[in-house]
Amino acid sequence: MNKNVILLVEDNPDDEALTLRAFKKNNIRNEIVVARDGSEALDYLFSTGKYAGRVVSAVPQVVLLDLKLPKVDGMEVLRRIRADERTKLMPVVILTSSKEEQDVISGYSLGANSYVRKPVNFDEFIEAVRQLGLYWLLLNEPLPHANNGRAGENGG
Repeated sequence: MNKNVILLVEDNPDDEALTLRAFKKNNIRNEIVVARDGSEALDYLFSTGKYAGRVVSAVPQVVLLDLKLPKVDGMEVLRRIRADERTKLMPVVILTSSKEEQDVISGYSLGANSYVRKPVNFDEFIEAVRQLGLYWLLLNEPLPHANNGRAGENGG
């Protein structure tokens, strides 16, 4: 049960490689699980499909979510994450090339913790990933893990 997993939801192989390279260049050594479409991301998060049997309470420390995904789009993935008690408080960062204002509004309305546009320039992308890693993996205080996600049900 590794609470330091990063779930990268990205369908573009070039962006996936760039993100993984940026993590490596910034010495971010967390386990990175890559889901290449929205359906695979949901399977991982809710232990279905090829991830059946995975412990659902072992939620990633952060999800980096692209919006334009095959099968299930990023907004729907975010909607389902926030609708489930086990994942509703999990940090989700939208990491996308979308410049559409409506995507920003919808993402925050559905409960995204952050919205980051992927820089086109590689050096800027490396810096953006470094800052994401610093904040979400080092500075941000993660939600304490509790048995079956039921912390606080009895007032404590």
